[in-house]
Amino acid sequence: MGRRAGDRGDIHAPMAPARGCDNRPGHGITVIPPMKTEEGRPGNLAPFFPTAPGENRSTPLGGPDRSDCRVARRAPSPVSMLELLTVSVASLLAGFIDAIVGGGGLILVPALFSVFPTAAPATLFGTNKSAAILGTAWATVQFSRRVEMRWHALAPAAGAALAGSFAGAWTVTLVSADGLRKALPFVLLAVFLYTLARKDLGRTHAPQYSGRTEALLASTVGGVVGFYDGFFGPGTGSFFVFLFVRVLGYDFLNASASAKLLNTATNAAAIVLFALKGHVWWHIAAVMAIANIAGSLLGTRLALKHGAGFVRGVFIVVVGLLILKTGWDGLFRTAA
Repeated sequence: MGRRAGDRGDIHAPMAPARGCDNRPGHGITVIPPMKTEEGRPGNLAPFFPTAPGENRSTPLGGPDRSDCRVARRAPSPVSMLELLTVSVASLLAGFIDAIVGGGGLILVPALFSVFPTAAPATLFGTNKSAAILGTAWATVQFSRRVEMRWHALAPAAGAALAGSFAGAWTVTLVSADGLRKALPFVLLAVFLYTLARKDLGRTHAPQYSGRTEALLASTVGGVVGFYDGFFGPGTGSFFVFLFVRVLGYDFLNASASAKLLNTATNAAAIVLFALKGHVWWHIAAVMAIANIAGSLLGTRLALKHGAGFVRGVFIVVVGLLILKTGWDGLFRTAA
């Protein structure tokens, strides 16, 4: 008797659908085209959650999730040294950029999609987050040793960011993010132009609030941007930095240090959700995490050495790239 598809345990061999795995069109579950077994019978239409940007994500987090529905999440076996080296170098560069001002996903996510083109997008996003969180946490520790971290405001803000990220991730299963996807380039453009116009913005660290007022405003920033990160995501670090500068009066160096803590919280929320759905390749994420920490160490040292003016310059470059990337994705790719 021939071997059933799926026996190999890789992402290219779907298995027969399990009871409760709804593959019908319009039910919010993206499917992989059917493959045939050696006996000629249709194989599984393996659903995965969450789906790629632009696709219907209406299936609730508590929806069908049987073990046989997870084929698309399995890592290719074996992973070649070239593939591992490629994503590790990308992770190192991402950690470097993330440590300075955020935006490392511009490097690492496309690299993962390029190296593993047949993998479930959710799995690549989950693996990316699992690697990046260690670099971001490491940067937070490094910054806290050299920069004043206003813990009375940042601790509750991190909690708000964590809760907001969970809420955003749940909301995106109920409503479409298409409108936000199209509006995002214009929001980023406004941030970009405002920063350029205000030559002195973020060059001097002069917190405008203290005590409960500062904690409330920081928590509002954390909750709102955390919700955005869970709901959509691109540019989260840049929004944290900009709002800490504009609303709270931090300079770019202190704002970047504070943003790392909140970004760690939002990443933690995402990882929990991805991991519960089996969307993390832990063995690949572990290798990438080491590279990400190395990049984070270099980026943190560079930011601390050159100060707020340097971080401001990198912020402008990263936001400019985000405008191009999100503009292409939201306005031109969807139109095509």
